[in-house]
Amino acid sequence: MATPILMPKAGQSVETCILTAWYKKKGDAVKKDELLFSFETDKAAIDENAKLDGILLEIFFETGSEVPVLATIGVIGQPGESAITFGTADSTGQTKDEQRTIIQEPSAPDTATTGIPLTQRPSAEKIKISPRAKKIAEHKRIRYDSLQGSGPGGRIIADDIERASSSVTSPAYEHDKNEKMPTGESTGREQRVPSHESDVKGHTGEEFTVKKISNIRKRIADAMQKSVQNSAQLTHHLSADVRSVLTIRTQLKAKADVEKNITINDMICFAIIKALKQHPDINGHFNGTEIKEFKTVHLGIAVDTPRGLMVPAIKNAGTMTLEQLSAAIKKRAEECRQGDISPDLLSSEAATFTVSNLGVYGIEMFTPVLNIPQIGIIGVNTIIQRPADVGGGIIGFVPVIGISLTYDHRAIDGAPASRFLQTVKKEIETFSL
Repeated sequence: MATPILMPKAGQSVETCILTAWYKKKGDAVKKDELLFSFETDKAAIDENAKLDGILLEIFFETGSEVPVLATIGVIGQPGESAITFGTADSTGQTKDEQRTIIQEPSAPDTATTGIPLTQRPSAEKIKISPRAKKIAEHKRIRYDSLQGSGPGGRIIADDIERASSSVTSPAYEHDKNEKMPTGESTGREQRVPSHESDVKGHTGEEFTVKKISNIRKRIADAMQKSVQNSAQLTHHLSADVRSVLTIRTQLKAKADVEKNITINDMICFAIIKALKQHPDINGHFNGTEIKEFKTVHLGIAVDTPRGLMVPAIKNAGTMTLEQLSAAIKKRAEECRQGDISPDLLSSEAATFTVSNLGVYGIEMFTPVLNIPQIGIIGVNTIIQRPADVGGGIIGFVPVIGISLTYDHRAIDGAPASRFLQTVKKEIETFSL
């Protein structure tokens, strides 16, 4: 029996996704659990496997489309079966053709634009528009305050803007330079990328090569820029003696197999969590007018993946033993690399504090960028040998690890931030299980 392929709802706040790749063509045989397609939310890239064996009878959305969650994007069935009855119905029960009819057959034209037939929306009604659609509209100078959206709950999506743009022969929104575009109620994080930018293909010239960057790379760039622009970031650097950490690490390696997997990074994170419990003023979020202090630690861990940087949250890390924390960090990192991570765990609001470790690359000092609205982030550096007094007037070389704290100076002053960093140093130097 023919079965629809639905765009997954990957997270409570996700309303639309970008279909980034089909790994099968129409008419291809498909096996259960075989990689079928990939999609991106505003927080993560995810691979989706086939739910059953069969033939890919139909594809309703092509690569690059912004698709409402739970919309039918294709059909799997047996040879000879029809996929027409599925249309491209989404969770509202409307097919893509029906949605297009709503836009193309409005009740009244909007004379504020040059020939686009639009349905007038009450002035008091807020405009629901996806971040990606909003950026495309602003780039193409298309008014969207009167568009009837085809997304969930009437939300305007990129396809609506593209259809409106294609129906106009002259610029749809001619205005004075000082006039602003309509203000929309964006229901997702402002990190999506306009489709016209995604269509730029890489090419090679005589002196250089231009490469198309991924949507995730663009969202990372947006997040970094907004972090620096919208916070007062300051970084303090300190070093901690890691002789105790290295001694315990050696002891653990000599024990059971489960304890051999505990890394130095796990132990440093464990020490940081202990310090956060003593300094709740930095274990929280700052929204400009309020500080939210958390009673437990939800630790964000920066993970390098083939798709780009991801920062999943380890929920309730403050209640875990060292072994539990080590296992949770490895599980989250693997989920990120495999594309199986829940987008809800990648939200910057999911964690209360973040750790980024570049020590494996030999980095001795760096300035980590805040994962706003979090108040702080610690960068963990490599271990180096440094001359120090080892007792009895003897100078020897001692292994030390660099720790770099970036914090939002709007939420916390330099003195309490420094005291927190001193506590991290103490917890590392007196590390115990």
